[in-house]
Amino acid sequence: MKTVIASLAAAALLAACATTPRTGMLPTGAAAGDRVLSPFYAWTAALPARPGVMLRTETMPPQPEFGAAGTQQRILYTSTDARWNSGVLPVSGALYLPKGEPPPGGWPLVAWAHGTLGVADACAPSWTMPRPRDATYMNRWLEQGFAVVATDYQGLGGPGPHPYLFWEAEGRSILDSARAALAANPGRIANQLVITGQSQGSSSSIGASRIAAAYAPELKLRATIATGVAPSFPQGPYSAPEAAPSPSGPVRFQMLRLVGGAIPDGGPSAESLVTPQAQPVLKMARETCVDDMRGYEQQHGLNAGNAFTLAPDKLAALLTRSSEMTMVRMPAPLFLGTGLADRTIPPRRQYAAAVALCAAGNPVLWKTYAGITHNGIVNAAFEDELRFVRRAFAGEAQENNCSAIAEPGAPGPVTAGIRFND
Repeated sequence: MKTVIASLAAAALLAACATTPRTGMLPTGAAAGDRVLSPFYAWTAALPARPGVMLRTETMPPQPEFGAAGTQQRILYTSTDARWNSGVLPVSGALYLPKGEPPPGGWPLVAWAHGTLGVADACAPSWTMPRPRDATYMNRWLEQGFAVVATDYQGLGGPGPHPYLFWEAEGRSILDSARAALAANPGRIANQLVITGQSQGSSSSIGASRIAAAYAPELKLRATIATGVAPSFPQGPYSAPEAAPSPSGPVRFQMLRLVGGAIPDGGPSAESLVTPQAQPVLKMARETCVDDMRGYEQQHGLNAGNAFTLAPDKLAALLTRSSEMTMVRMPAPLFLGTGLADRTIPPRRQYAAAVALCAAGNPVLWKTYAGITHNGIVNAAFEDELRFVRRAFAGEAQENNCSAIAEPGAPGPVTAGIRFND
């Protein structure tokens, strides 16, 4: 009886998510990073009232890293806005299917959540094509007989700002991409889901797992993977020494947040928070992608201490804490991967997330990799991830090393000669 009640409650919540009326207005236009990429991305007809509906697809140009793909498609589907509460909106992404015929019941599905690329529409990976590092990673899943769906996230390619690091918005984009892929490919894709993400996408993948039971209870989530682990847990048992904002820190990520919805509604303008010498980087955040921003800030000696009109701690206090999470139990086992040479998100910050997820009662396998960087971890952890997923699909008890994990030190030296390990 309890199971029936829980199922009915989940179904009622799903219906509510699909029919909740708008309560806000989605910002659009150049200030929101919007740009006309191609007619494919510009949906002008009425939208279906529910999320997870495939609106259209088109064939993507071939990419050499996807040697195992029989199908490479851009997709446009519906999701729901979790930042401005503007209702159903179109979100873009990509779908990759293995070569050959699917097994009985269809290929299991991997939903990929990408790392930071930018917030302007021009940065949507379905438009620019995935970076070779990410394409190589997705192709490895294709080689193992998994279909792969890769959301661009709300606002990247679609209308409005990309709510950068808002894990619930990104999590909805992931879950609705899986719904759309399943609905558009009956019998070819199985309702057996793995969610995996890197860096920004690690918050997205964990965020999607957090809301999956309520937001998309029909999806059968079997495992969640996060590498370059980004989310923070203020209630967790450990606080990393690198967690405090530093005046010497980079500029680009906060610029992306200023454009990407982190300023509370009714708060100051993004321009008022940026010093004159850093205004070009703010403009770049709306028009270009993170690699260009990084080059400009390095060339002009910009840092968090001279690029903003507020001190780093005061700016952090003003902005919405969109990447913070409370400690809850997840519906699927968790694999976390950390490169011990990661200087972008230092290992002790990732350890803080691991121990918080453990303290919440989750079965967690946290693997660390000596000499591996933030970029390198995406592919370095793959074989361990695959074993983890195979065990989940076989119904075997997962390894849980919560009782054995130990605090790492500062980032160590980088191992040379490993592809993407820069």
